[in-house]
Formats: sequence, C-alpha cells, structure tokens
Amino acid sequence: MKNSITIVLLLFAVTFSSAQIRKWTLEECVAYAVENNLTVEQFELDLENAKIDKSDALGNLLPSLNGSTSASSNTGFSINPTNNLPTNSTAFNVNAGFSSNVTLFDGLRNINRLNRAKMSAIANQYRLENLKDDIRLNVANAYLQVVSNKEQLKTFKAQYAVTEQDLIRTKELVESGVVPRGDLLEIEATAANQEQQIINGESLVVISRVNLAQLLQITDYENFDIAEEEFDIPPSDILDNSPKVIFDKALGFRNDIKFSETNVEVAEQDLKIAKGAYLPTLSGFFQYGTRYSDVTQIPDGNGVPYTPNFTDQLWIFDGISYGAQLSVPIFNGWSTRNNVKRSKISLEKARLQLEQDKLDLENAIQQAYVDVGTFEKAYVAAEKTLEARRLSYEYAKERYDVGLMNAFDFSQAQARLENAQADVIRTKYNYIFRLKILEFYFGIPIALN
Repeated sequence: MKNSITIVLLLFAVTFSSAQIRKWTLEECVAYAVENNLTVEQFELDLENAKIDKSDALGNLLPSLNGSTSASSNTGFSINPTNNLPTNSTAFNVNAGFSSNVTLFDGLRNINRLNRAKMSAIANQYRLENLKDDIRLNVANAYLQVVSNKEQLKTFKAQYAVTEQDLIRTKELVESGVVPRGDLLEIEATAANQEQQIINGESLVVISRVNLAQLLQITDYENFDIAEEEFDIPPSDILDNSPKVIFDKALGFRNDIKFSETNVEVAEQDLKIAKGAYLPTLSGFFQYGTRYSDVTQIPDGNGVPYTPNFTDQLWIFDGISYGAQLSVPIFNGWSTRNNVKRSKISLEKARLQLEQDKLDLENAIQQAYVDVGTFEKAYVAAEKTLEARRLSYEYAKERYDVGLMNAFDFSQAQARLENAQADVIRTKYNYIFRLKILEFYFGIPIALN
C-alpha cells in the first residue's frame, strides 16, 4: 500500500512539473521579447522625454505669469513709503503684485525649437521601432536554431534506433557464424558514436533554448520550451524582385532610414536656432502692484490726515506698468558664429550618416539576396545528396544483411547518410531564415506558417 501511494505521488509530481512547462510559438516569443526587452523600455522612456521637450518648446511660446507678495516690519530709521521721507518709527508694510512677460520676436528660435522637439519625438519613435525590428529578427533566428537542433536530435535518435536493430541482427549473425565477431564490434562502435551524438544534440537543444530564453529575458530555463512545430520551406516569390526593387521599397518604410532622415531634419532646425541668435529679441512685459503700510497717512475730505485700512490701501495704492524691451546682439565673443559653425558641421554629419545608412541597407539587401539564392541551391543539392545517400545506404544494408559487405564499409555508408541528413536540416533552416530576412526588407512581417 505504501509503495502504491509513493508511485502515485511521484506520477502526480511529474505530471504537475510537466504542466508548468509552457510551449512558446514563434509569434509569442517575438511579441514577448518586444514587450519585455529592457532596451525597448529605455527607448520608450527616451520617447517620453522627447514628448516632454516638445511640451517645453510649446510653453516657451506662451506668456509667463508670476505673482509675488512680501510683508516686513521695520523698527527705527526707515523710509516712509507714502511720502518717501525718512522716519524713525515702527512700521508694518505689505507689497503684492503680479507680472507677465512674453517674447514677441527672438529670431524665430522658439518656433524652431518647437519644430525641433517635434522632429526629435518622431526620431525617437523611429529609433524605438528599429530596435523592435532587430529584436524580431534576432528572436526568429534563435527560435529557428532551437527548431533545427531539435530536428537534428530527432534524426540522431532515429538513426540510433535503426542501429539498435542492426546490432540485434548482427549478434544473431555472429552467433550463427555467418559474420565474424569483428563486425559486431564495428556496429557496437557505431552505436556508441551515435549515443554520443544524441548527448551532444541534447546539449545543443538546451543551449539554444537558453539563448532564446535570454533574448526573451526569461530566467526559468527549465520550464521554458518552444512549441513542437515543423516548418516547411515557405512559398515565396521574393526573388522575382531585383535587389534594386527591394532596396527602393525598403527606403520608404525602414525605420533605421526614417530615423536617419529625421535626424537630418533635427540638425536643420538646430542650425536655424543657432542663426536666430544673430537677430534682435523683442519682448513685452506687464506688471501690476499694490501695497499697504500702517504708517501711511492721507488727508480726508476735510484735509485731516488719517490712516486708511488694509483693504482701502490696496485699492488706493495699486498701479500697473507695461512696455516692451528690445535687445540687439552686437558682440558676444564669436559664440553665436561658432554655434552656427558647429550646427553646420552637425548637419553635414547627419547627412553623411543618412547616406552611410542607405549604403549599409543596400549592402545588407544585396547580401541577403545572394544568401537566399545560395542557400536555396545548397538546400536543393543537400536533398539530392540525401536521396543518393539513402539509396546507397539501403543497397549497403541489403548487401550487409546477406554477408556481402563487412561492418566497416556498412558503417561508412551509414555515416555518410547521417551527414547528408544533417546537411539537409542545416541548409533548410539557413535558407528559411535568409528568406525571411529578405522578405523583411521587402516589408513582409516575420511569420513561418
């Protein structure tokens, strides 16, 4: 009874543990990586900062409004605020008011700062989307590597299963005296080698799975795995387009190019801002103020001096002032001229970076185009080789089973078949990934099914 309970508990534990392992599809991996990547989160914060800069630039176009008040008490010698005459007494004074300033013209710098802030926010958005594009490609590559390693492991296990049957058959032949014992040792060596391949294959699956999990920033490696999916070569007519056609289309939507183009516009606004410092600045101001003092005396209707109360004084002594101020730059130690020069250099660097990014994109598309053609041919050749090796293996097995081939030559035929199977898997997923890269440049989202 006790043993039965133990077995049930073990089975329950195994079942529960297995239930915790989530099988991730490629689409789920890509979505999760984009959503949880730390660099993406940092770029999103940069985007939020750019939006705040835009709000600052808009605020610079609006008038400022500030209020102020002060209260003081003086004992001894002071100036009477009513008649501005010296007095030697104790006085309590209150002053209050508000002021407003507005920039009427500053060489259009505030307007250009607003335009720059808008361009900077757009540039940060493009930078964020470009990072997400890179993440999608990296995750797809890592995911396909796991799939490739798993298929390779299945092949190793299938080959080992066949060898086990050959091993049983060879033992029978040795025991019946049909083949020498050396053939049995050769098959046992082949089986041992295949066991080692299985161990290595399992390690590769684990390593590639961990690499994918790290891209997703998942630390529970033991309970992370991908869905059991098999991917065939997807139909695609991407090679019907020339590299130039793909490049021309990529220029219209690639986020890295849009980011560089927007950086040029940002640099152009910086130059306008720097040049604006050559022009005069015109600003307007408006001020309102009032005061109270307990030593204030004014004549009443009969000419008798009296001290008005607090509220009355605020109305009696209030006043306004307004005007405009013009500031004309004459000489500032060449700082404006040097800022203009720096802005011109930055603009030229931004333009050169844009051209460099276009060249990099064109080279990447050319390389991807060549890679697709190369790996397609490699995959087709690998399949032909596999078919030939399979026929050769079947022929060798027939000869070995009737004693017309020794175990060494048969093992060689089997090893060539294994290499051919491995080449098919490797070239297949290399071809799929290169195909998806080229389609991605053409604006086709990453999807394997």
